[in-house]
Amino acid sequence: MNWTADEAAKTFFEEREVEMALDYHKCAQEIVNNIGGRENVAQAAHCATRLRLVIKDNDKINKEALDNIEGVKGMFESNGQLQLIIGTGTVNKVYDEFLAITGMTAATKDDVKKAAAAKQPVWKQMLKTLGDVFVPILPAIVASGLMMGIVEALGKAIPSFSSSDWYGFLDLISNTAFAYLPVLVAISAARVFGGNIFLGAVVGLAMVHSALANAWSAGSADMVFDVWYLFGPNAPKLGSWVIGQVQQKGYQGHVIPVIIAVFIMSKLEAWLHKHIPEMIDLFVVPLCTIFVTLFITFTFIGPIFSQLETWVLTGAEWLVQNPIGACAMGALYPWTVVMGLHHMYNIIEAGMLASTGLNTWMPIASAANFAQFGACLAVGIKSKNAKTKSVAVPSSLSAALGITEPAIFGVNMRFFKPFICGMIGGMAGALFGALPRATALGATAYGVTGIPGYLTINQPLTYTLLLLISCGIAFALTWILWSEEAPETEKKTTAVQTTPEVGNLADAGSNVPLGLGVCVIRSSAGDIMKPINGDVIPYNKIPDPTFASGALGQGVGIEPRGGDIVYSPCEGTISSVAESKHAVGITGPNGQEILVHVGIDTVDMNGDGFVDYVKEGDKVKAGQPLVKFDQEKIKKAGHSSVVVLLLTNSDDYDDVRYGENLNN
Repeated sequence: MNWTADEAAKTFFEEREVEMALDYHKCAQEIVNNIGGRENVAQAAHCATRLRLVIKDNDKINKEALDNIEGVKGMFESNGQLQLIIGTGTVNKVYDEFLAITGMTAATKDDVKKAAAAKQPVWKQMLKTLGDVFVPILPAIVASGLMMGIVEALGKAIPSFSSSDWYGFLDLISNTAFAYLPVLVAISAARVFGGNIFLGAVVGLAMVHSALANAWSAGSADMVFDVWYLFGPNAPKLGSWVIGQVQQKGYQGHVIPVIIAVFIMSKLEAWLHKHIPEMIDLFVVPLCTIFVTLFITFTFIGPIFSQLETWVLTGAEWLVQNPIGACAMGALYPWTVVMGLHHMYNIIEAGMLASTGLNTWMPIASAANFAQFGACLAVGIKSKNAKTKSVAVPSSLSAALGITEPAIFGVNMRFFKPFICGMIGGMAGALFGALPRATALGATAYGVTGIPGYLTINQPLTYTLLLLISCGIAFALTWILWSEEAPETEKKTTAVQTTPEVGNLADAGSNVPLGLGVCVIRSSAGDIMKPINGDVIPYNKIPDPTFASGALGQGVGIEPRGGDIVYSPCEGTISSVAESKHAVGITGPNGQEILVHVGIDTVDMNGDGFVDYVKEGDKVKAGQPLVKFDQEKIKKAGHSSVVVLLLTNSDDYDDVRYGENLNN
């Protein structure tokens, strides 16, 4: 009997039998009783395994009682949601009873996400919004910044090149993203705020229109610009400002006014769609939206917020060039990464580039990141534990390239002393970068730090010294202050030794796979490592239409090479093991739902050629053996032996990345 991946997944996720009959109504009632009742619930939804609740007042939750409710296997809070792990095939029944008891209507996961986001503090919502606006345009900014650095370097190295046609052409290409940065910001902001992106583009284009004086080439700040008096020069005044006065100056050096303008545009557009008759909506809504938005922008938003932005940027530039301020930011920067707030710097860096063409914040970030690299590398070299070493070394290399999350979350924060040593190293490097020099140390792009920063930095030698100081101090302190604890002896569970369906763990051997520490799926919830050595392919290239469609989640496939054991890609709890032993479900950190599936259509082998080393409910560590398989038997059965690794709840996260070695 040949089963498709759909049928295998259905068997795996939906048709597992419940060991003991659960009273769904009782379970739902106890949940309601211990979360403060119906009046304390803002939204409720469920996914494949969890009941997702947005709670109004967390103080009314009885967490201890919730954890002891029959049917609730665990709980955690994430992104403003209380998530109760109930299990596949059960959570939907408990959810139906929950709705019947509370009288609530069914909501989607997106509804719950929105409700949870709205519950967050205003400052967190604002920072998230800024990140949502600037992160998507990073590729354009990075590409332009890198090219600007290369073109400028060639012009200095070869004087004749700076006057050539090629230089002029490349200079045009490289600075396009910065010359029209308000347009990119406007399009991205319209997407975030739910407005028409083409109307957003019009708003951005209007703010850098050729009829306006270019803010970069206009001269000094004291320059007098032509003025339009929309209500005449004798219109009422507010101080020295004439109502309806529009200064004929572009906003090439500003981004905050653009974001606010598009926010107003999006809200106005939505309001008009609701109140304008449908038969004239197509003509009236865009016309009124653009006119009103740009009138408010040029007469009010632009003049006020461009000045406020100038003050903020001046303060930020003073902070990073002031030794005390630079020290503080070099030390605190990793904490903002831990809290997920580091995207807030994008707006400062973008503003610096737009106004002066030099990002002086980048050296601070590089000092902090490279210090975490040094601390993590010290752990990797000093550690005698194979697992720690296999995670720390690749993670340190990732940090050297500007991606610090694996080093911070996987190593430095875990042992904590290396994290503190990294903070000290970042502080020292940032202090060096802020010392007085003829030219401020800075970059021509943002979003690039560490070693790739050489392509954008204006003083390579000074930058090298900054990196060496940051890394060297962090490495030395970690080497001196951090010592590895003796590992506890691994204990074999009775279930592993006595249950006939579970193989003997000793048969799996003790070698950690060479791929462990190589991240192949990354999101804000954590990293998922390569479970077996082999060639990685994206999920949409897996030779099965269901897996390739993404219906079961995003992830990768691995063509096995030189191994027959699949290891756990992360720490977690075994949520399910297929009767045919070819697939294992893992609940990972922060509610990640992970599927490890050996082979395509191997369910019809009925376990022949497979040995499993875990059972449902087992706690596993990264690198612990899960399944042993016979690749020759799989091939003789006419199946592909590709190992599928999916984050089945990938739609819960907005930042899922997947592919070969995301540490780099």
